[in-house]
Amino acid sequence: MPKYPNNISSKLPKVGTTIFTVMSALANEHKAINLSQGFPNFDVNPKLVSLVNQKMKSGLNQYAPMQGVPQLREVLCEKMEKLYGAKYHPDKEINITSGGTQAIYSALTAIVREGDEVIVIEPAYDCYVPAIELNGGISIYVQLKSPHHKIDWNDVKRVMSSHTKVIMINTPHNPMGSVMTADDMKQLEKLVKGTNIIIISDEVYEHIIFDGLKHESVCKYPRLAERSFIIYSFGKTYHATGWKIGYCFAPENLMSEFRKVHQFIVFCSNTPIQYALADYIKECDDYNELSEFYQEKRDFFLKQIKDSRFKFIPASGSYFQLLNYSAITNEKDTDYAIRLTKENGVASIPTSVFYHKPIDNKLLRFCFAKTDDILKKAAEKLCKI
Repeated sequence: MPKYPNNISSKLPKVGTTIFTVMSALANEHKAINLSQGFPNFDVNPKLVSLVNQKMKSGLNQYAPMQGVPQLREVLCEKMEKLYGAKYHPDKEINITSGGTQAIYSALTAIVREGDEVIVIEPAYDCYVPAIELNGGISIYVQLKSPHHKIDWNDVKRVMSSHTKVIMINTPHNPMGSVMTADDMKQLEKLVKGTNIIIISDEVYEHIIFDGLKHESVCKYPRLAERSFIIYSFGKTYHATGWKIGYCFAPENLMSEFRKVHQFIVFCSNTPIQYALADYIKECDDYNELSEFYQEKRDFFLKQIKDSRFKFIPASGSYFQLLNYSAITNEKDTDYAIRLTKENGVASIPTSVFYHKPIDNKLLRFCFAKTDDILKKAAEKLCKI
């Protein structure tokens, strides 16, 4: 039977089901260990769960303020000042969102018009480019430099033009696990000086950074902060990716535009969870222990696979580790990721899918936000190859 209207032209003709959904489904089908999609397999702190339950039982179940509950905005502004020395106004310069992805989409929608150019550092997390295209923007690509996946700021300078509206950055980086340095921030600051370019900084893995490195948030650099949307995620910090709660900081003029969009996408985010987080963050600063926790996970996983045929450079941040399989096969990473799942029982993500034109560096991304028993079982399978 024909379906009408039948003349719909897709706004995202090249977009299909995300690689995360595809690989997770393949893992389930073949009963493989799923190190593809980036979610922990361990529990949220029982104290935080109890607080959410308390807030629900106390009747805090209706719409939150569009900007987010005041208590949470206040405690997050205090946290930003404590960690980074950055002062934000809790009423005018922060908004609670339904996850980091929604925050990124809202920021881009607020400022990108038809024909505006957005510089994307790739490989890039897969929500960036579709959000740019849906808003009529044009993605301009700059590739990270191997093998340490660093930004060459001369490459960025070469693609800047009078049409450049936004530069998007991500640190710690997903999928590559690299971290931007103070020198990176200073070079970015120099590049945008005297321009109207806006920065969107995806910092959802801010607390997951290793080997004594420090998170260099754009908010630590006043001349960057004054032109930046900064995106964070509670899901990554508190092992609660399914709660879909995040937040965005920006100066008042940018936040005003952000809120105009936010209110018509979701209006507000989960009320009892916001109240629970406000209490929890006041009482607990366990986010300070997160780097050590995940570094132990990273080191455990790498120790388990050190005798395998995979090669690696330890991730500097995030809870993802890249493994180079060039000593095993010359297959495309997408093909090998599928075969590894089906034949060897370990699911990963091929990194070529994070480029606008697939670049095959023989790298697969593995999530190590798993209990040690799962990591050990996965490593045993990888070592048998």
